[in-house]
Amino acid sequence: MAAIAQTGFREPNLLMKMMSRPTAMAGLVVIVAMIALSLLAPLISPYDPAQLAVRNRLLPPSWQHLFGTDDLGRDIFTRVLYSGRTSIAVGFAVVIFASIIGVFLGLIAGFFRKADAPVSRLIDAMMAFPDILLAIALVAALGASATNVVIALGVVYAPRLARVVRASTLVIRELPYVEAARALGVPTPVTLVRHVLRNVTSPLLVQATFIFANAILAEAGLSFLGVGISPDIPTWGTMISVGRQYMEQAPWIMWFPGGAIILAVLSLQLVGDGLRDFLDPRLAKDV
Repeated sequence: MAAIAQTGFREPNLLMKMMSRPTAMAGLVVIVAMIALSLLAPLISPYDPAQLAVRNRLLPPSWQHLFGTDDLGRDIFTRVLYSGRTSIAVGFAVVIFASIIGVFLGLIAGFFRKADAPVSRLIDAMMAFPDILLAIALVAALGASATNVVIALGVVYAPRLARVVRASTLVIRELPYVEAARALGVPTPVTLVRHVLRNVTSPLLVQATFIFANAILAEAGLSFLGVGISPDIPTWGTMISVGRQYMEQAPWIMWFPGGAIILAVLSLQLVGDGLRDFLDPRLAKDV
């Protein structure tokens, strides 16, 4: 041990581990680049995403319009960048909202034996509905807006996080240090936060990356169907819906927003796979 201390050996952090996994690192670089491009959209593109130029409608990709123009002459490259702002922001908000609900339900079901059965049945009932159908029903009931889309998708994906947290909590609550905290009279909320929640962070983080990807895909699906965010706000799903009418005449209207969705979802899935390999003790031994 002394020899190890003298050599200054340190356990590699998570970023260094990610760098040792090319696919996970590639996914991280792509999603970070997409977020940066979306945030810097006003500096990158000289066009307004809502600017109409009917004379330039359905122009193919060129140096002037890198991704071409749509049926109203709007620059597709600009709209893809601004749509990324909306889609990524919605996905991130869904993760936060779903995590709050899922962690609360999971901790209650896993830590308190009497609450396990009713909360678990509620989780099972929510997961019995197909994700997209439940999301459509909730958005239809609440109304089409970005906030309501976040609420609907957060409710849809919260049960997944709740099951992960519940499964981990069932194991952690029986560990000696949790029983010792109970014996010492530590308040239950303190025990939940300090001893239980801290130890379910790893599986929660992995699941959150997958939900992030699914939320982006679901938001695009809702916008494509016309039941999501207002059409006045550019989103990848809305762009694909518009481009469907010109699929043969101007297929680039669908290509680029569709490619952006694929890149975002695939990169998040790669990051999630890498995190799962490194944070799961059973898999970390083989990495």
